[in-house]
Amino acid sequence: MSDKKSSGNAHEKIEKNIGLMAVLIAVVVSFGGLAEIVPLMYQAEAIEPLPGVKPYPALQLAGRDIYVREGCYNCHSQMVRTLRFETERYGHYSLAGESVYDRPFQWGSKRTGPDLARVGGRYSDDWHRVHLLNPRDVVPESNMPSFPWLAEARIDGRQITAHMTALQRLGDPYTDAQIRQAQADVAGKTELDAVVAYLQALGKHAPRGG
Repeated sequence: MSDKKSSGNAHEKIEKNIGLMAVLIAVVVSFGGLAEIVPLMYQAEAIEPLPGVKPYPALQLAGRDIYVREGCYNCHSQMVRTLRFETERYGHYSLAGESVYDRPFQWGSKRTGPDLARVGGRYSDDWHRVHLLNPRDVVPESNMPSFPWLAEARIDGRQITAHMTALQRLGDPYTDAQIRQAQADVAGKTELDAVVAYLQALGKHAPRGG
């Protein structure tokens, strides 16, 4: 009887002490979070890229940087779910091995526009150029904004070289030769060229079928 009474008193003390309760809640939530996150961290280390998946070449990497900079992920996800109506529309559901070299990944959850995980090769380069400069020229009902400045801005080769060097240090298998060649690969290219190159690469190595 005394044990129950002391236990009740302990609970009462905790409930009345807001600071102590906040600390204990934080501890419990932390342990719960670690129990969920730590196994995923080890799993992520074990994920292998799909056959053919390699780090983005210089021009595609530049395009991906611009895609992120312009906030394209706010309206376009890059993750096909395993639901039948998704795979029938977009193709094979997304696999972690496709995104091994995405930092950060672009899976997303919101779709104001269609998913882009399998957009590579679906349209021509010219279609993408027109679509980015004025979407309504190819999709009259589109509410996507225009990006005319992409056709004027040039790629900064030094920035791409620095980015590739940083990714190499993080473990991406860029060779020193690829990094040295990066500036030459993007020389004279516009940001529009880069974004189109990036879009055309999406889903290129995905499994076929739903």
